[in-house]
Amino acid sequence: MSARDLPVLVGVIMIVAMLIVPLPTWLISILILVNISLALLVLLNTMNMREPLEFSIFPSLLLLLTLFRLGLNVSTTRAILTHGEAGGVVETFGSFVVGGNVVVGLVVFLILIIINFIVITKGSERVSEVAARFTLDAMPGKQMSIDADLNAGMISEIEARERREKVGREADFYGSMDGASKFVKGDAIAGIIIVIINLIFGMIIGVMQLEMSMGEAAAHFSMLTVGDGIVSQIPALLISTATGITVTRAASKGNLSNDIVSQLLSYPSMLYVTAGTMFFLGLFTPIPEIITIPLAGIIAYGGYQITRTPKQDIKQIEETEEEIQTDEMKSPESVVNLLSVDPIEFEYGLIPLADASQGGDLLDRVVMIRRQLAIELGLVIPVVRIRDNIQLNPNEYRLKIKGNEMARGELLLDHYLAMSPGVDDESIEGIDTIEPSFGLPAKWIAEDMKENAEMMGYTVVDPPSVVSTHLTEIIKGNAHELLGRQETKQLIDHLRETAPILVDEVTPSPLSIGEVQKVLSKLLKEKVSIRNLPIIFETLADYGKITSDADLLNEYVRQNLARQITNALSVGNDSLKVVTLSGRVEKIIADAVQQTEHGNYLSLDPNDSQVILESIASKLEELTLMEQSPIVLCSPAVRMYVRQMMERYFPQVPILSYNELEANVEVQSVGVVNVE
Repeated sequence: MSARDLPVLVGVIMIVAMLIVPLPTWLISILILVNISLALLVLLNTMNMREPLEFSIFPSLLLLLTLFRLGLNVSTTRAILTHGEAGGVVETFGSFVVGGNVVVGLVVFLILIIINFIVITKGSERVSEVAARFTLDAMPGKQMSIDADLNAGMISEIEARERREKVGREADFYGSMDGASKFVKGDAIAGIIIVIINLIFGMIIGVMQLEMSMGEAAAHFSMLTVGDGIVSQIPALLISTATGITVTRAASKGNLSNDIVSQLLSYPSMLYVTAGTMFFLGLFTPIPEIITIPLAGIIAYGGYQITRTPKQDIKQIEETEEEIQTDEMKSPESVVNLLSVDPIEFEYGLIPLADASQGGDLLDRVVMIRRQLAIELGLVIPVVRIRDNIQLNPNEYRLKIKGNEMARGELLLDHYLAMSPGVDDESIEGIDTIEPSFGLPAKWIAEDMKENAEMMGYTVVDPPSVVSTHLTEIIKGNAHELLGRQETKQLIDHLRETAPILVDEVTPSPLSIGEVQKVLSKLLKEKVSIRNLPIIFETLADYGKITSDADLLNEYVRQNLARQITNALSVGNDSLKVVTLSGRVEKIIADAVQQTEHGNYLSLDPNDSQVILESIASKLEELTLMEQSPIVLCSPAVRMYVRQMMERYFPQVPILSYNELEANVEVQSVGVVNVE
């Protein structure tokens, strides 16, 4: 507890004391002035805030101030009915403010009650209720907007988190204000009841206990009651006004005073119309001209002063802004910001592709791509930074991963991409091109040719689908580069929520996060999903104590993921058609393995390597001609070395070991790699 907490705590204790302990009249007078000061302070704060959340404590503060005011009512009522007095402040409001006329005082009090209860409080209550309902209804849309901005790279993760918290706080605030407005309504009703009690019972006590005549008792206690009622209704009216300002306040760059002046006077010509109206009212109505003509002159002069804003001032403002921007560009911080590299960048010269107002849905497609890859790969793809690049051609786009260009393509937005079924039809006319994702021959065809192309067996896709598929394939092919230690730590933390014991058995000992990351990266490089982290960590827990070699651990993990790997390759196939390695080839590879203290590596004679790769290439070509997906099958002992040898030349070809095949899968060998 700090010293700043003491005034609030003491204030709450004082409120409780006012409800129980009789207070001296001098202290009551001080507390009444404190009540008025607090109400005025709250009103001024609400006028100077830019958005309601800047005064988020207002609902709770409203309850405390209402309780404080009711406590004062209890104290003044106790003093009036007990001693026939309630301090100098109440007596001043009862005599000086209303001129000593009880009837006038009652009328003023009733007017304050009507204004507070019927006008301000009723309106604030309705606005609070509607604002709370609209805020809750708008929450899903705001969350989706934040997610879209995040996926588009327009905001960072930290900014997205802050905006989500703000949305939640807005819902809580308006929900609280909906309930807090009921306090103001109840306070107004309580003020009426307290005045009636003070008036009736004060006259009874004055006659029966203080031995006053009926006239004296009526005059004395009426004056005190009116003073007490007015002195409590003034701060109540201020608080009610503050409540109305808070719930009707829209977020803006300035406070209420600035907004009123800037927006009310935003059309200076209307001031001339207003001045003219006031002038004619003075001429053609009995309203005294001595009032209307000077007022019309003041209004017209104000409009003239606003419209004669020198253009030089605007020019100076623009020059100042340019100087500030130049200084910011020269600052060291602006240079440091240029050092950061986005994990994934998508640059385009195709404005309609990303502009939602022109029908572009690229941002929505990126969201779906991230969801799809999270399911397929088990990896949370970083935010795709989407930006336009004027250096690109109008129909061109390119994709970068960690600052390096990975792909480039061109689209014709008013055409469709038609991929041939194998036999081209001369009736299908278009612009010859290459499908960017898989390198297939294709044509850009006009929209009126689409239906004919589909009837001829062509696969026809629209430009957004072309770029989405290309983006998906590039990210899948380079997912291993997107998995760093930080991303691995996030995956481990997610697994720890459901399997803490398993995670503790693997990391930080015997394997560090970096060693786990190497294993996961190798799996992704061979397009093996890491979504089944529990099985991967079970394997690492079993073999991590034996070796920390990422290549060996990768082999063990692959063998435990045999069902997943086999199912992924056998989708839609009755059997797996594979190319196997002869025993001689496997022996040549095994004999070329060099063992060092830093791990094993393949040191194969260049001539032998060339012969083996040529034999593999011929067999894979035969499979391709048979329209079969090529797969290489070898023994577990040499699989990772075969992968090392082939990955530069055949990066897309899966290489399996016998231990990675499920027993119920039919395997058909369509070729054997051999050497002379």
